[in-house]
Amino acid sequence: MNIHEYQGKELLRKYGVMVPNGRVAFSADEAVEAAKQLGTDVTVVKAQIHAGGRGKAGGVKVAKNIEEVRTYAEEILGKTLITHQTGPEGKEVKRLLIEEGCDIKKEYYIGLVLDRATSRIVLMASEEGGTEIEEVAEKTPEKIFKETIDPAIGLQSYQARRIAFNINIPRELINKAAAFMLGLYKVFIEKDCSIAEINPLVVTGDGNVMALDAKLNFDSNALYRHKDILEYRDLEEEDEKEIEASKYDLSYISLDGNIGCMVNGAGLAMATMDIIKFYGGDPANFLDVGGGATAEKVTEAFKIILSDQNVKGIFVNIFGGIMKCDVIAEGVVEATKQVGLSIPLVVRLEGTNVEIGKKILNESGLNITSAESMADGAKKIVSLVG
Repeated sequence: MNIHEYQGKELLRKYGVMVPNGRVAFSADEAVEAAKQLGTDVTVVKAQIHAGGRGKAGGVKVAKNIEEVRTYAEEILGKTLITHQTGPEGKEVKRLLIEEGCDIKKEYYIGLVLDRATSRIVLMASEEGGTEIEEVAEKTPEKIFKETIDPAIGLQSYQARRIAFNINIPRELINKAAAFMLGLYKVFIEKDCSIAEINPLVVTGDGNVMALDAKLNFDSNALYRHKDILEYRDLEEEDEKEIEASKYDLSYISLDGNIGCMVNGAGLAMATMDIIKFYGGDPANFLDVGGGATAEKVTEAFKIILSDQNVKGIFVNIFGGIMKCDVIAEGVVEATKQVGLSIPLVVRLEGTNVEIGKKILNESGLNITSAESMADGAKKIVSLVG
């Protein structure tokens, strides 16, 4: 789950991690009032959307007076920002962060991520702050420093200080920078983050080390124990189909293709999308119904797939282990009847109760194309859609 920058900073502040003072605003009047309360000579007006690259898209403005705050707020609110992370459709700005300006001496990058190769959290840092870390990795990889964290003892002070030295934090601010990193790590662990990215981390003229921006993502599987984080969820920033899927415990991600996929198991779902691409098709979604799906769950999955206007055909690919093929077949038949399916449907079943499942499909009287293998199913759906 993603949250907004102002929410991330609110959370960091609770853990003693230094961030600039700021207030959220939903209108130009609120923005002006927030700027007056801050009372600084320079005020930053920042669009709040779940995407990076806002500055390049015109979503971050520096105001020198109250009149400019109002002008920028009116300009940004309601604007659709298109960045490298939003896709061509962009995201509409519905809220702003009004923040005090600060005297920036130098910008750095700090991030905590899970390294799946070592199954450990890694602290990454670079003195090339304000730049996308992927760009730094491509052009100047030697400027990225890493510390692998032992989960038994956590991030150690010496590791944080070593990172601070490596990215050339001023010597007199090494301890402040180390304390910042230790606080960030505490947030990451205690709140079950999947990413904690500070870009830029800045050193200020008055000798402080603070997060000028903050991107925190959370493991959705751990949200049941973080009711406070769940309250930060902004449904307006999420895909409607993905929201609906979450109500039924379905793993759904919208894509750009025209072949809807319904599969059980994340690995099989990925393989299904790959084989559709291999035979010249384009998957419209990732959808994992899981191992404990019911006929009702399958019906809802169908409805969600079909709510995508781009879908021109559906490929159901089920390997019955925990999930029984007859349950899937019943769900497919029920869903087809409910939605009045008029587009091609290819179903491949294998595993537990497969013969019963195939019989249910064959005797349904519905226009369902059976497939004997995953490859056969992919070929058929691509051909029917094409």
